[in-house]
Amino acid sequence: MAKGQISVQTENIFPIIKKFLYSDHEIFLRELVSNAVDATSKLKTLATLGEVKDEIGDTTISISVDKDAKTLTISDKGIGMTEEEVMKYLNQVAFSSAEEFLSKYQNQAQIIGHFGLGFYSAFMVASKVEVITKSYKEPTSAVRWICDGNPEYEIEPHSKEQRGTDIILHIAEDSTEFLEDSRIESLLNKYCKFLPIEIQFGTKTETSYE
Repeated sequence: MAKGQISVQTENIFPIIKKFLYSDHEIFLRELVSNAVDATSKLKTLATLGEVKDEIGDTTISISVDKDAKTLTISDKGIGMTEEEVMKYLNQVAFSSAEEFLSKYQNQAQIIGHFGLGFYSAFMVASKVEVITKSYKEPTSAVRWICDGNPEYEIEPHSKEQRGTDIILHIAEDSTEFLEDSRIESLLNKYCKFLPIEIQFGTKTETSYE
């Protein structure tokens, strides 16, 4: 009897994500915010262990909508990624950096999300996704990863100076409801109200979630 491991082909995964992975497309926001919380929680854990050189400062996760550009952006000030980590985590569908992190710091961190298929849920509502990220590790340079929902991607240097990750969703024509402030605010109240990291949407203090 032979045994083997099923290989997921990226050219087949995008239609599955778009149509079948989740029954409700709104779940994408919960997944992406969970990843941002995950990255921030990792930074705090590393800071308590003395593995972060500078003060971590403000760790608020921010969410913004640009109706003119038709984009929704989720920004965190967490651990960020190096170019090598982007190649490893974003280009290997269903690879979980959270599991790898927990195996090393299993008694010191509570990780919510998995930076695998959870990240790719962005393609349920976006025609293109950009990830701009800079690692907390020094010296390191920021990178920009771009994918328009097929197996091809681009990666290039970026001028981002602050540690963390910006995920920019170019919202698809069939998902423009997620460009409405009221829709995003309702989803944050539904899925993200009790997460351990402060989340801010808009400029008013009352639109922050803790």
